[in-house]
Amino acid sequence: MSEAAVKIKGLKKSFKDNEVLKSVDLEIRKGEIFALLGSNGAGKTTIVNILSTLMKPDGGSAEICGFDVIRNPEKVRRHISLTGQFAAVDGILTGRENIVLMAKLRGIKNSAEVADSLLERFSLTEAADKRAAIYSGGMTRRLDIAMSLVGNPDVIFLDEPTTGLDPEARIEVWKTVKELSKNGTTILLTTQYLEEAEQLAGRIAILHGGGIIASGTLGELKKLFPPAKKEYIEKQPTLEEIFLSIIGAKKEDDSL
Repeated sequence: MSEAAVKIKGLKKSFKDNEVLKSVDLEIRKGEIFALLGSNGAGKTTIVNILSTLMKPDGGSAEICGFDVIRNPEKVRRHISLTGQFAAVDGILTGRENIVLMAKLRGIKNSAEVADSLLERFSLTEAADKRAAIYSGGMTRRLDIAMSLVGNPDVIFLDEPTTGLDPEARIEVWKTVKELSKNGTTILLTTQYLEEAEQLAGRIAILHGGGIIASGTLGELKKLFPPAKKEYIEKQPTLEEIFLSIIGAKKEDDSL
């Protein structure tokens, strides 16, 4: 088994009287794409904010590449990058200028070379000297992810990266994410699109009621779903059906 890049144990977080995370345990291996699923308000973004040192937990522990997010936040930040739900791209600047700016903020000396390399890697060379404001949704997201790779982070958090994108742009981003994983980057993906998790993730966890109620590969999660109904053909359940079934079963248990 690969060494863990992310370790979470008993993580807790409340906002006033709302206990969002009751006790979350999670482990993500180096180099894998791990999808975290959950309904709106389940706490997916809260977990990402804690792991990226933007928020402190109320209890439990979290480590990135062996460094505790509370005791060693500066060391954690050297190993991570975050792409949130809204692209952190400056539309006034060109694509090249956005990457150069990020490189300078990270203290990288050869910022121009880094920009050229990332622009080529993300197929943005032709648009490099155009203002980012005129980029398509898919191009903007690719630029956003390219900026997050400045400094070669070991772990990238993608918090609902394709929200609001059209299907073609989403596929562009999927290709980018798969390429990152092939190059050894660990990716924690939160998404509302269950098809996205099916397409990208090696393992999937479902966050509900303040904790992880199911996790594993898609094949393992399918085993939690009722047997396929045999009609003229045997229909395999989609991840969406599995998700709704697990959430529904959990709600029934909670009501007992």
